[in-house]
Amino acid sequence: MTAAIHAARAGALVTVYERNDRVGKKILSTGNGKCNFSNENMGSPWYYGSGRALVDELYAAFGLQETKDFFRGLGMRIKSRDGYLYPASEQASTVLDVLRYEMERLSIEIHTGQQIVAIQKRQKDFLIGNAAGEKRSFDAVILSSGGKAAPKTGSDGQGLGLAGQLGHRIVPTVPALTALRCREAFYKQIAGVRCEAELTLWIARERACTQRGELQLTDYGISGIPVFQMSRQAAYGLREHKEITVTVNFMPDESDQAYQSFWEERWNRQAEQTMEQFVTGIVNKKIGLLLLKLAEIPQTQKAGNLSPEKRKTLSRLYRSFPVRVQGTNSYEQAQVCAGGIDCREVTCHMESKLLSGLYFAGEILDIDGVCGGYNLQWAWSSGAVAGMEAARRT
Repeated sequence: MTAAIHAARAGALVTVYERNDRVGKKILSTGNGKCNFSNENMGSPWYYGSGRALVDELYAAFGLQETKDFFRGLGMRIKSRDGYLYPASEQASTVLDVLRYEMERLSIEIHTGQQIVAIQKRQKDFLIGNAAGEKRSFDAVILSSGGKAAPKTGSDGQGLGLAGQLGHRIVPTVPALTALRCREAFYKQIAGVRCEAELTLWIARERACTQRGELQLTDYGISGIPVFQMSRQAAYGLREHKEITVTVNFMPDESDQAYQSFWEERWNRQAEQTMEQFVTGIVNKKIGLLLLKLAEIPQTQKAGNLSPEKRKTLSRLYRSFPVRVQGTNSYEQAQVCAGGIDCREVTCHMESKLLSGLYFAGEILDIDGVCGGYNLQWAWSSGAVAGMEAARRT
């Protein structure tokens, strides 16, 4: 939609082919329906993939300020919450509506329910064919059909197949910004618990990254923003059949010295309590009781009678609780798809280096950002630049 608007504003006659029954359907599910459309802290450090090398140059052409000006120009007020940008209405439908209204104002030709199945490069133009066998020619083509995340919204990877047929290399895809499914059998006991924690991802026993935030425990594993942020690396590790482990620190605010003092004082002060009573008040009680069970400590045992070895085991679990990852949630539950068209074959103007006049925008490319509006910013920026550049060919 952004590409179409900018191409039309630059004077091109624009046609949009949309396989869904309406355009912009996927926008409605972003930001839990509130559409966190960008972030005040923007740049390449928040991205992964081969497209990371394009970010800073692309955003210099159409970045955060241009995005805010663009949406304000469409009539949308903007609010910031800790640097996260939302429409002031806090409705994703607002973002969709203002884009849709602008497409109507510019008389952009829109064909819904149209799946493109063939793109043929000819000497001076492109021949586009839909599933019904109809064909039309165009001076330039922008392929912006998404990756594989949320396939019910139309992003099922079919566009990657078209790019592959045109000669582009496709970096293998995995679900990203999604929950992790774990091997242990105890998750139903703690499902629904949310708590502040620091998580460290280990791939083949090597530290990959550390994230902190609200951990959400589910009946199959771990979720929440810190899990989403590390899911991409976990997914690629799993794809390579590597051992994936996450260690959870339930008390991340304590320094090592303060942590040791905390336990020493607690053992002295609450020695007459049962262990069920002893763990109450440290973190969520369901977690405390689970850690007792995993440490093989009876809830009824007096705290003062616990052996030094058991004390060390229990304190270690609060600080470094290991879970074994066996998979990620599927593309259906993933917010984005990592992988896609290799950006080394794409210019900073979003044009194919292999076929002049072919452009790309959005998630179809091998780039994905962390949570916080980064993936939508890539959509706006890559779409705007692709649209303006494609219009120059008409």
